[in-house]
Amino acid sequence: MATVRNLKIKTQTCKRVIKELHYYEKEVEAEATKTAKMKDSGADPYDLKQQENVLAESRMMVPDCRKRLETALADLKGTLAEFEESNEDAPEIVEAKEIIAQGDSVFQADEV
Repeated sequence: MATVRNLKIKTQTCKRVIKELHYYEKEVEAEATKTAKMKDSGADPYDLKQQENVLAESRMMVPDCRKRLETALADLKGTLAEFEESNEDAPEIVEAKEIIAQGDSVFQADEV
């Protein structure tokens, strides 16, 4: 049986993973820009190689974070369904639904 505490935990987990995903996407953009500037300026090959490694690591984190978000959203949806059956009027339900909408919008933005 889902409790308010479980619902809050799963909601906060989704919120954190969404935030991490946005952070990693911004980091990839920043590192790609930095790498391009280094290539244009003719930076030391070793430094350029290290920067490319940093960029590759950042790019690897985005799919991992998406997978964690997908798992966390599925978990939250299941907990929310259980919780709605027992407690219909709780403020935690509204917050959970908002977070689910945010998470779903992340995946819908990729499809477009």
